[in-house]
Amino acid sequence: MNNTFDHRGGSMPAILSVGTASLPYKVKQEEVCRYVKQLFEHSFPHIDRLLTIFDNGEIQSRFFAQPLDWYQKDHSFSEKNDVYIESAVHYGCEAIQNCLQNDLFLEKPIAYEEVEAIFYISTTGIATPSVEARIMNRLPFSPYTKRIPIWGLGCAGGVAGLARAYEYCLAFPNATVLVIAAEFCSLTFQPHDRSKSNMIGTSLFADGVACLCVAGDGTIDARIRPRIVATQSIFMPHSEEVMGWDIRDEGLFVIFSKNIPSLIQAWLQPNVEAFLQKNGLAMNDIRHFIAHPGGKKVIMAYQEALKIGEQKTKISFDILRNFGNMSSATVYFVLEQFMKQPIPKGDYGLMVALGPGFSAEFTLLHWE
Repeated sequence: MNNTFDHRGGSMPAILSVGTASLPYKVKQEEVCRYVKQLFEHSFPHIDRLLTIFDNGEIQSRFFAQPLDWYQKDHSFSEKNDVYIESAVHYGCEAIQNCLQNDLFLEKPIAYEEVEAIFYISTTGIATPSVEARIMNRLPFSPYTKRIPIWGLGCAGGVAGLARAYEYCLAFPNATVLVIAAEFCSLTFQPHDRSKSNMIGTSLFADGVACLCVAGDGTIDARIRPRIVATQSIFMPHSEEVMGWDIRDEGLFVIFSKNIPSLIQAWLQPNVEAFLQKNGLAMNDIRHFIAHPGGKKVIMAYQEALKIGEQKTKISFDILRNFGNMSSATVYFVLEQFMKQPIPKGDYGLMVALGPGFSAEFTLLHWE
């Protein structure tokens, strides 16, 4: 399809930089598998057959906020949530510093005082005052910085947070804003939950923190950067049981439907096509597919639904293999790898993430 839609006429905020935090405990998948077998072997009569999900998912390693033996002990919801807050503040500060001082993406560091608003994205713990307020007590942001905490969007939260930052910068073209995604999925692990959803979650989810810097037209330098052309949120009514949390006295219990890959195949393609068509494009115009890697089956469902080859999902799969599913933060790890590449001016990219609701978030990028 020839691109006849000119995106250059309107305001297009840009992604200036990405920063990620380095979590302390790298765990190989076989270590987690041995631990889960020891924990659940008396609850499942065919435990070895169930444990094949650890190999089939092709995740090799993940990062956690606590050492593996910490998860072998019982912890109350409040104890786990205290660790969540402490970890989110500590590693949130690290990701912000790596974002604002990233000489790979920035000609010069961005001062904390230049940041006009902070969007904080998370679904794996709760805090009031929210985590970005606690971060502002550690780093020298202006006391007039606007705070926008967003909770409950799950894996879709990373792309949704970017979309909200884009809208802010459309309204205020001279603004520089941050989006922080901080997820500690490991802290939600329930050692007494004998459901298959918990088993799948244990094989898949990990901890991760990342930060994006987004700026309006009035603050962008001459470098070729991904500019945000358009965004779209899509909600599937009456689909609460597809994914999410069941919140009980002991904490957050994962809801994870086995039908997610088939839902993607049936539902995603027409919505992606409609979004691209609205912007004068088709899927074959998209050179870079920046997808949240929900799992191996989810990536394969992307390929089948959108008729794209393995090469377009390679970076997403590499992040999944080396980090697991870090919920909302994962897609920022994927984006960072794309931003490290010398992408030609004029290329289009599509960011996609799915989350509880059931819902999808799309962001169209154009390198300019």
